[in-house]
Amino acid sequence: MTLKQAAGAAAEAHAADFLAARGLRIVGRNFRVRGGEIDLVCRDGGTTVFVEVRLRSSAGYGGAAASITAAKQARLILAARHWLAHHGEQACRFDCVLIQEGKLEWLKDAFRPG
Repeated sequence: MTLKQAAGAAAEAHAADFLAARGLRIVGRNFRVRGGEIDLVCRDGGTTVFVEVRLRSSAGYGGAAASITAAKQARLILAARHWLAHHGEQACRFDCVLIQEGKLEWLKDAFRPG
């Protein structure tokens, strides 16, 4: 595992702990399909929550939030559709956990499928 991969795995673990402490139940990690990946899949009551975790060391180039482009959102939505098809259709939302300069920010319902 490279240093970058290790940092990403640590960021995902930190995000999972953060969300679990706020009542979400982690039901999946690193769900991959051809064309997309979801970092964390959680349950928040009756809602499935697909979470993208973004780690950035600085705010340069727009920071962590700016790195979740329309193309990235499309890949997340694709993977979510596969998850829902396999696990049953249910209410869902897309959250982002941004970790930048040592600070964590949780964006609930960060975007919606178009």
